Amino acid sequence: MKKFLRFTLLILLLIIAISFWWRYYFVFGEGVKAGNLNFFVKKGFVFKTYEGRLIQDGFKSATPGALQSNEFDFSVTSDSIAAILEHNSGKVVELRYKEYLHTLPWRGMSNYEVVEVLKEEGSKPETNKLPYQ
Repeated sequence: MKKFLRFTLLILLLIIAISFWWRYYFVFGEGVKAGNLNFFVKKGFVFKTYEGRLIQDGFKSATPGALQSNEFDFSVTSDSIAAILEHNSGKVVELRYKEYLHTLPWRGMSNYEVVEVLKEEGSKPETNKLPYQ
């Protein structure tokens, strides 16, 4: 009977661990978004994270006939990425992000976490640099 209880407890703990990983650490999607960086702030009570909003071109709306700007709310945990975004407020930026199923307090308030700034307004992409340019 003790072996059965140990085995059952082990399987139960394994299921809980996998469910927690799936819910909070599984990367649901990755992508790139571009737009005007509307605001970028550092906030939080215990865990200070950077939160921002990107305003994209065009309009979207859940209800027909209504207009709403196309906004992308995101979180940043890296100080180096945050420094780049702080200097580009109000400018056009291109961001690479990861999408998670749920948020964690130390990862920010959004399901989207920016992991890289690909392009800033006024800068050229690094892949196209030639020695004579």
